[in-house]
Amino acid sequence: MHRAVRELEAERGRAELTVPLIAARAEVTPSTIYRRWGDLQVLLSDVAVERLRPEGPPADHGNLAADLETWAVEWLEEMSSAAGRAYLHDAVAGDREGGNAGQCSAYAAEQVAVLLDRAAGRGEPAPDVETVLDHLVAPLMYRILFRPGLLDADYARGLARRLLAGGTTGLAE
Repeated sequence: MHRAVRELEAERGRAELTVPLIAARAEVTPSTIYRRWGDLQVLLSDVAVERLRPEGPPADHGNLAADLETWAVEWLEEMSSAAGRAYLHDAVAGDREGGNAGQCSAYAAEQVAVLLDRAAGRGEPAPDVETVLDHLVAPLMYRILFRPGLLDADYARGLARRLLAGGTTGLAE
């Protein structure tokens, strides 16, 4: 089903997607989609979560500051793109129970944990995952969703620098 959605979206655009069209492409009946997903928005939410999954671990630049700044800028670029914002919207809009939003959060937390584990392995002091989510990811997400005109790479780098400079609580020695 996901492949059918991706193919049709690429061919026709998101606005043209319908359950019958997707069902025909997937060679199933529309009732199959309705039974599994309930409606088009829930299916789109499911597809969006799959597309928001990181392709691999974040790059290792040799120290936490470089790792975190680079990851923040790349994450911001991906999530603030037109496609990224559309996927975020779909992930949340069709997610009545909160599972898809939670999965998106888990993806970010997993990426951050990789960076922090690497730092720990190098003996660098590092904040915990929740502190990074609260003081780096959350402000970026807020601006992506509600203040996109106030976003750039320098903002992301600045958040990462303040976090590591101890501008928040939660730093461990």
